[in-house]
Amino acid sequence: MTLALLAIACLMLVTLGYGGLCAASPFGDCRRCHGMGHELTTDRKGKPKRGKDCRRCKAAGKRIRTGRWLYNRWARIYRAGTDTPRPKGIR
Repeated sequence: MTLALLAIACLMLVTLGYGGLCAASPFGDCRRCHGMGHELTTDRKGKPKRGKDCRRCKAAGKRIRTGRWLYNRWARIYRAGTDTPRPKGIR
């Protein structure tokens, strides 16, 4: 097998794997708060306590994956472009 075919096979495997991940689990943990929904801060005694809510995920702790976001955008454009109106005179 040539190097080009091996590279194409590896890229296809990674692409299909990521597509499967986006289909099975469209939401991942927020990168800023690591899925907690808020920051951890410490008080003066060194004890951890809950900080402010995460502004990036709006305290949900989840974000939509890039592949799922692209699929949703494509599907929305496809549905809008293929919606044909009913001809006049037909009920």
